[in-house]
Amino acid sequence: MNIGIVCYPTFGGSGVLATELGKALADKGHIIHFITYQQPVRLDAFHPNIFYHEVTVPTYPLFDFPPYESALSSTLVDVILNQNLDLLHVHYAIPHASSAYLANQILKKQGKNIPYITTLHGTDITLVGKDKMYESVVTFSINESDAITAVSENLRAETLHSFKIEKEIHVITNFVDIKRFSQSNKDHFRKMLAPNGEKILAHVSNFRKVKRVEDVIYTFDKVRKKIPCKLLMIGDGPERQTMEQLCRELGTCEDIRFLGKQEKLEEILSITDLFMLPSAYESFGLAALEAMACRVPVISSNAGGIPEINIHGVTGYLTEVGDIDAMAAYSLELLLDDVKLEEFKANALKQAEKFHINQIIPLYEALYEKVLVQAEVV
Repeated sequence: MNIGIVCYPTFGGSGVLATELGKALADKGHIIHFITYQQPVRLDAFHPNIFYHEVTVPTYPLFDFPPYESALSSTLVDVILNQNLDLLHVHYAIPHASSAYLANQILKKQGKNIPYITTLHGTDITLVGKDKMYESVVTFSINESDAITAVSENLRAETLHSFKIEKEIHVITNFVDIKRFSQSNKDHFRKMLAPNGEKILAHVSNFRKVKRVEDVIYTFDKVRKKIPCKLLMIGDGPERQTMEQLCRELGTCEDIRFLGKQEKLEEILSITDLFMLPSAYESFGLAALEAMACRVPVISSNAGGIPEINIHGVTGYLTEVGDIDAMAAYSLELLLDDVKLEEFKANALKQAEKFHINQIIPLYEALYEKVLVQAEVV
């Protein structure tokens, strides 16, 4: 198949999933065209079956805000016609689903029917999509999709509760490439960060308020008072400066490293003992799944779809959102018991294997084929 993938090219979960999906499909012989405003961060190597098309938004004095949605729609039409695409797969509803719909309507005027699949990822539904300014457009463009998928059962339920969806929502979960995300020997790296054998905790996110990054800092402060440990803060975003200031106020700076965005995340996870994800909401929790694939137990909130991957008392522990005391207590329970920690590490990997990319990709391929058959009938 000749497939166009529309996504945000950032480190966020939707962009990561879209890029890894495209790479896996290309490995299976499909031709993949990424269409976005810059090269996706996970698209870091040449592949003969992968092409990248940049969406350029002209600026004019008349526009206070460059019309990205219109530029994207025009680019989609151009790529579909010149590359002879079979279908579009758009990730994150806003504005990709509406842009795909507009491109679809333009092409129908030219006698070409290009179906599009919309994958819902989380805040496009639970936050942005609920805004009255966007709700009607989001609802319409999702319903006009030839197929709809959600990355978790929780997100499917949230979508049906919040929007008047007229079509079936297929749950195709996020996935992890076990071949890439696996524990490797990085003892030299560990000794650099924890020279005295300290335990290592980690957090990965885009540092937005919904991630409750401050809970990570406060929890770590409690843990470090009981056991020597280090904290690795991976990622970047609007809350980073505030979190660095919080570390200074708590006097924890010497034990916390802000590493920024990291492309070789699996190398850092390989030396991590615990992963922390205290989010107020996660549609799935892809960062936690990647940690689990590297044999890292997860201490997380019980929000959204996280309980679908992190099994309480098996792969880690779940707490109520904001319960710092519980997060610290569970962290210490594992960090002070090497036998139990090793058991949880093994369980984490076993759970992650259920979401192996090789098991998920065929589900997307089957959906693509179904949509193409339906488009031919129309």
